[in-house]
Amino acid sequence: MTTHNASAPVVERIDARHRYAIQVDGTTAGFTVYRDRDGQRVFYHTEIDDAFAGQGLASILVTEALNDVRESGMRVVPVCPYVAKYLKKHDEFADITDPVTPEILQWLGVEKP
Repeated sequence: MTTHNASAPVVERIDARHRYAIQVDGTTAGFTVYRDRDGQRVFYHTEIDDAFAGQGLASILVTEALNDVRESGMRVVPVCPYVAKYLKKHDEFADITDPVTPEILQWLGVEKP
C-alpha cells in the first residue's frame, strides 16, 4: 500500500500582486490581500478555495503574513473580517495592530465591514 504524504503548506508574499498566497502541493489554496499605507499593511480580503476548506489554512496563512509584517517593522490594520477575528484570538500581535478608522476605509475605498 502506498501512503501519500502531503507536503506542508507554503506561504509566500507576492509583492507585485499585494498578497500573501498559501500553496498546498504546488496548488494555490488561498490568499490574503493588502495595501500598504504609511508604515501600515492594511489587510482587506482573505479567501481559501472551497476545495481546501476546513484544513486550517486560513489560520496558517494569516499567521505567516502577520509574522512577516512584524519582521518588516510595519503595523497591521485588519479591515478583512477574518484577519480581525484572528487578531481577537491572538493577542501576541496586539503590539503591531492599529484600529480600522474611517480615514483608512475611505483611503481603501470600502465601507465599514
